[in-house]
Amino acid sequence: MIATLLPRAVLLFIVGSLLACSSPPKDSPTLADPAVQAPLPSGMVPDTGPLPAPIVRPKSRWLPVRWAELPGLAQDDIHQALGAWQHSCERPPAALAPLCADLRRLSMASSEQIWHWLQTHMQPYRVESHSGQAQGMLTAYYEPFLQARRLPDAQYRYPLHGLPQGFGSRKPWYTRQQIDTLPEAQAALAGRELAWLDNPIDSLVLHIQGSGRLLLTEPDGRQRQVRMAYAGTNDHPYGSVGKWLLERRLVRDATWPGINAWVQSNPERVQELLWSNPRYVFFKEEPLEGVDQQLGPRGAQGVPLTPGRSIAVDRTSIPYGTPVWLHSSGPTQPLSRLVLAQDTGSAIVGAVRADYFMGWGAVAGDIAGRTKQDLRLWVLWPKGAPAP
Repeated sequence: MIATLLPRAVLLFIVGSLLACSSPPKDSPTLADPAVQAPLPSGMVPDTGPLPAPIVRPKSRWLPVRWAELPGLAQDDIHQALGAWQHSCERPPAALAPLCADLRRLSMASSEQIWHWLQTHMQPYRVESHSGQAQGMLTAYYEPFLQARRLPDAQYRYPLHGLPQGFGSRKPWYTRQQIDTLPEAQAALAGRELAWLDNPIDSLVLHIQGSGRLLLTEPDGRQRQVRMAYAGTNDHPYGSVGKWLLERRLVRDATWPGINAWVQSNPERVQELLWSNPRYVFFKEEPLEGVDQQLGPRGAQGVPLTPGRSIAVDRTSIPYGTPVWLHSSGPTQPLSRLVLAQDTGSAIVGAVRADYFMGWGAVAGDIAGRTKQDLRLWVLWPKGAPAP
């Protein structure tokens, strides 16, 4: 059964898992040169006034720049970004909270009016490391969409758990291997099963992404969509399956053909592969109805993620709720657009580092799994506001 069900899930998971152990790409001449002046969208004019002082964060330095430095500015659909920004207004940073009333009114404004408002109220800053490195790495993530059962059977026998009994009294909690093998760990999780999957790799994919959508079959045969949202972890570090394979020279390289061939040839070692990642995620079930179906899970900021407009960041570089101009030349997905820093992740560390929320389902997962590319970031901070 594992051999017949692995190809799609392993492709999405293994490629994505390698991102956590990969190094950022080196400088590339294809990136936007800060000295190049990009066309401004209608509603903006060349800014020539004095620039404010730089802003220093624990892991980054923000250098004030002209709007014309931001590549691709004139091509973005600015209305799309407003929705994600309005979600940030549910829990805005103090410096950005006064802008929320304007953002609600701008929903009915023209693109020219929105760009004019941005230039009037916001100052762009190029994000760099303290050593002056302005280039980083962009990856992407998504919500898996999986078939599940409310009750187990011979096929659906891999559980997704809610928080265990007595959670928080023991830190770190049991490892993934201990959860699978120790009676005391299994006793603490008895009755906490939220749903059952038919593939252990799909389960691990859900653990890595942190949330997912299920087409859940109830005992009476009814089907409905629900979200398995992140509730907590066992507090063990994430272990990359791709790195585990490479270190043991079980694959000559970490491309999908090599990894898939290894999995197909070594089904008896799949459990060992899974246990190489000690981190285990616990979930909570949320309904997926109405407008919630068009949005992602709530990120670390506590607001719903918007496909294509939300990113995960290192909060010591960029605070949650901050609007960010993102530019990447590709190759998987060239991007120049306004996004919102609304989430984080254990592998998202550094000044110029972002994880781009793709949405949900197999197509989003395929693109997310292949995304590892160059990145530049510019934060937009309110003029005259105190530094974060």
